[in-house]
Amino acid sequence: METKTIALVAHDNCKRDLIEWVRFNQAKLIDHNLVCTGTTGRLVVEALNTSQEKDDSIVPVKIKRLKSGPLGGDQQLGALIAEGKIDILIFFWDPMQPQAHDVDVKALSRIAVLYNIPTANNRATADFMISSMLFEGDYKADPVDFQSYINRELK
Repeated sequence: METKTIALVAHDNCKRDLIEWVRFNQAKLIDHNLVCTGTTGRLVVEALNTSQEKDDSIVPVKIKRLKSGPLGGDQQLGALIAEGKIDILIFFWDPMQPQAHDVDVKALSRIAVLYNIPTANNRATADFMISSMLFEGDYKADPVDFQSYINRELK
């Protein structure tokens, strides 16, 4: 099985749901690297440390924390996607709450689609992704060829 780099992001009203999802799926996540935006990363670390205290057989997960989303974390994550360093994006976003950094959220979603990154925006989709046989395998999304765009004729 190939180690994947999984990005975890959640808006404030969705953080509890993401933390529950991470705890529930900890056994599958331990074999992968996690990248989280600031506050979400802190909560994931705390949740996994609490799980570790309860079960010594659980191996710690590797977690890289970026800045908080509104402070540039969403853009840092977008840059990692563009550099080919993210394999999966789990982004629990709140469609009912306006976000001060909505432009950054849209840009992150756009770059994930542009670079063909599997993305889950809610728990049901994240459950399907992590339980897929493709998650456990050496699946790599087809790279996107931007040569025609890069070499386009400008008028």
